[in-house]
Amino acid sequence: MDQADTPPGRRVSFVTCILLAMAAGALLGQFAHAAIGPDPTLAERLAGRLPGSIGPGVLHAWQSLGRFTATLGYLGSLVVDLIKGLAGPLLFFAVVDAFLRTRVRGRNAALMLGISGINAAIAVVIGLTLSNVIRPGRFLRQSAGLGGQGDAADLERFAVGSRPLDFLRDLLGFVPTNPVQPFLESSILSIVILAVLGGMALRRVKDDQIRDGLEQYRGVEDAVAVLYRAIEVALSWVIALVPLAVFGVVARTVAEQGFEPFLGLFAYVGVAVLGLAIQVGIVYQAWVILAARMSVRQFWSGAKEAVAYALGASSSLATLPVTLRCLDRMGASPTAARLSACVGTNFNNDGILLYEAMAVLFVAQAYGLDLSIGQQLVAALSCVVAGIGIAGVPEAGLISLALVLSTVGLPLELLPLLLTVDWALSRCRAMTNVVADILVAVLLDRIGVESEEPATLDTSTAPPESARLVGRPPATPGGDRP
Repeated sequence: MDQADTPPGRRVSFVTCILLAMAAGALLGQFAHAAIGPDPTLAERLAGRLPGSIGPGVLHAWQSLGRFTATLGYLGSLVVDLIKGLAGPLLFFAVVDAFLRTRVRGRNAALMLGISGINAAIAVVIGLTLSNVIRPGRFLRQSAGLGGQGDAADLERFAVGSRPLDFLRDLLGFVPTNPVQPFLESSILSIVILAVLGGMALRRVKDDQIRDGLEQYRGVEDAVAVLYRAIEVALSWVIALVPLAVFGVVARTVAEQGFEPFLGLFAYVGVAVLGLAIQVGIVYQAWVILAARMSVRQFWSGAKEAVAYALGASSSLATLPVTLRCLDRMGASPTAARLSACVGTNFNNDGILLYEAMAVLFVAQAYGLDLSIGQQLVAALSCVVAGIGIAGVPEAGLISLALVLSTVGLPLELLPLLLTVDWALSRCRAMTNVVADILVAVLLDRIGVESEEPATLDTSTAPPESARLVGRPPATPGGDRP
């Protein structure tokens, strides 16, 4: 599902709602800033020119509006808290669902994971390197005056995590001691450990029952799929509130601090776009030329339609049908196309990984905090597992970023402010992920993959049109298997 794709003439697009919310919030914030800004305020000067008792009344009403505007920032915190609360269960059921519904030949899986793993590692390194070198968070810190502010509990967890590097001990610390605590703490690695164990066990039971001619597993399989879809729907409702959150955050920020904090966001967006440009323009091009032995012009001529659609749709999953058409026109084999674009869409998330790696350090720098090498490694691993778990979900980068920040122990107070520019970055992330899907399919074809039956490659979370394009009939509206 994608908010950007709306029937023409029927409702305002999601991006337009974001832009209108930003403009309205800026206007209200600027009006409120005149009343609660630095002394003497514009409101005081103007009220002083009004005759008699009118001036004090106008000033009181203006200042009351200013104080009310400052409370609108809680709308952003509300949306972030809802996202954080739903992201953990979404990640859990996504992993379990993938184990239940997907089976890929070992050699094909190894090839796909090898290529995707190399790209993911490079993306994370680019994101961390750019943030460590440029340090974009310092611009937001200087303009907003954050200076170590934030939730005390989060900062205490961060301080605990700042001990000297002991990577094995850090990883063992994420092994869950009970099935509830990981969800309460929004710990990605612990949630994934539970999900992998549960998914593997359910897959083993399913295979055993299929061998014995039993079908009791179908009830559990359907229940997992329904719960996964239900959480997706709930998250889509929360995401629909993002324009309201943006309005509140912009209004509060401008009312209290003027437009200075947004100067820091320009550095945030610039570093993110630079990193994604390096990933697409250098890393992927090197693969195309050196490994695929294909001309850059030929590659982009075949991929341009999917890239353009991803920029508009802001979702690699919504772009899946177009991606498959492009791969078909490029001469990719059906197996390579399905493996990369359908199964591999959970792994080809370089855009999200690079963005999250950069954003984690940005948030730390904005608070004047330094992530140790151990924390950066844990953050990188958290980015990878979160990106795998909730790929294709609208605003997946922002959703998983909330989990990654919680895992590392960084405050979430800046996330509402980041919402104001995420509508633009999400399009760049989606475009990068789609290019990665196409690149991996081309490389798999070049290396050579074993033929797979269409039914073994899951497209259950893809749009109905994609099921037809990969050779499977789409599910019926009632959700029954064909």
